[in-house]
Amino acid sequence: MSGNLLLVGKVLRPHGLEGLLRVRSYGRSETSFSEDPKVLLRPVSGGIHAYKVLSANPHKNIVLMKLQGVNSLEEAEELREAEVLVAAEAVPREEGEYFWHELIGLKVFQNTGEYIGDISRIIPAGNNEIYVVGRGKKEIFVPATYEVVKEINLEKGTMTISPMEGLLDLNEV
Repeated sequence: MSGNLLLVGKVLRPHGLEGLLRVRSYGRSETSFSEDPKVLLRPVSGGIHAYKVLSANPHKNIVLMKLQGVNSLEEAEELREAEVLVAAEAVPREEGEYFWHELIGLKVFQNTGEYIGDISRIIPAGNNEIYVVGRGKKEIFVPATYEVVKEINLEKGTMTISPMEGLLDLNEV
């Protein structure tokens, strides 16, 4: 695997006696694990190890993952709390879809050209995220909707918004 790595999940604990892992997925679906048959695991003990994904199936609010070479409870236990990473280019994206790390730090402007602040963090909120835009001690919550966000330009490091009425006045923290 080459290029940038994305943190897509975390091993919670073993599941059963055959080396199955319970994984909390940070992605919207288990396809983060199944699009590329390889994942990297970074256990708390250190180092990074590559594994072939044999299966990744949703189970309640987690993913049950089977990795080649992990065949017992003891082997799976060594991976408890490990970070699950994949190559960024292996994760499929649709037009207008961005990774959070690409958005953090973008400079946000109104469509009038007025600078509002920088995206400091993103809050997951159901179907749409909320961008927390800060300038000094002032923070504004900007909904990640097409009605508000008009342009994202990663090359320039900017986002242009057309705020809804009252967004910049009432939405201050």
